[in-house]
Amino acid sequence: MGKMGEITGWGVGRPGKMDTRPLVRVRRELRAPQAGELVVEVEACGVCRTDLHLAEGDLEPHLPGTIPGHEIVGRVVAAGPGAEGIEGMAVGDRVGGAWLRYTCGTCAYCRRGQENLCPFSRYTGWDADGGFADRTLLPAAYAYPLPGDADPAELAPLLCAGIIGFRALRRSALPEGGRLGIYGFGASAHLALQVALADGATVHVLTRSPQAQALALELGAASARGGYDAPPDALDSAILFAPVGDLVPVALAALDRGGTLAIAGIHLTDIPVLNYQDHLFQERDLRSVTSNTREDGRDFLAAAHRIGIRPTITRYPMDLADEALADLAADRVNGAAVLVPEH
Repeated sequence: MGKMGEITGWGVGRPGKMDTRPLVRVRRELRAPQAGELVVEVEACGVCRTDLHLAEGDLEPHLPGTIPGHEIVGRVVAAGPGAEGIEGMAVGDRVGGAWLRYTCGTCAYCRRGQENLCPFSRYTGWDADGGFADRTLLPAAYAYPLPGDADPAELAPLLCAGIIGFRALRRSALPEGGRLGIYGFGASAHLALQVALADGATVHVLTRSPQAQALALELGAASARGGYDAPPDALDSAILFAPVGDLVPVALAALDRGGTLAIAGIHLTDIPVLNYQDHLFQERDLRSVTSNTREDGRDFLAAAHRIGIRPTITRYPMDLADEALADLAADRVNGAAVLVPEH
């Protein structure tokens, strides 16, 4: 197997709270791309709360020392056999790498269009090195062609925050012109809000951060209140983006009859005991959100282009990846944090 030099980036050393500095500088060999693979020079990489969960040990690492990052924007610098035959994946093209990087294609879930539930699925920045680095390997079949003339830092959050928010919105069963509650207002939530508003929804944001409340109102939310406050109207649907189990009964109690709560995160603290009468009766639904399908990704990126979604971003040099994660942990990031190369 050939070599293509070194990858330099940030890997998870010993998982722990950010004040223990769990990220460590890594240099490792970059192998040549195999069939269907791309070598991508990273132009920007979004910082996701899942990266934080991995760094802090909330999610068990699948690969010791993994380089996190799964909101990758970059240029193809080499392609393995068959990869260049996929439209938009040639050397020089800009592509996006997202969380989902492999599914088996043959299990019952894959065959019925639910590849996000594939028990053999693998993920960028968890099962394989991600984008907190100068270069990375991506499977072309799970990458997305991206416009070459856009700001790569503004594209990066679309590749997970945007896609997962879009799937969560679908899972929330929001009726046309309905009332949506959004609990927590970070990278994913502020993009989902823009999609919901474009579809004619009335959106109420519930979050503890005054800065996030101000951003929600600026983007068009009908109201913005504290995370444990009641919205001004009963909700048809709600999405919980904050990884706080205590908010589950709060959000369920805010639903109107027949309402649906979708929980968008991969990690959630323990949910308190629910009261059937107060939280679930009258056909309220509680749903989880697990990863996404590639169809979700394609549909969201098309919608983002049509709507003209613009992420609110805070840029960090790649060498300050640990600072970006620490700011995310402390709710100091308004919108989305994005790592960019220093050259």
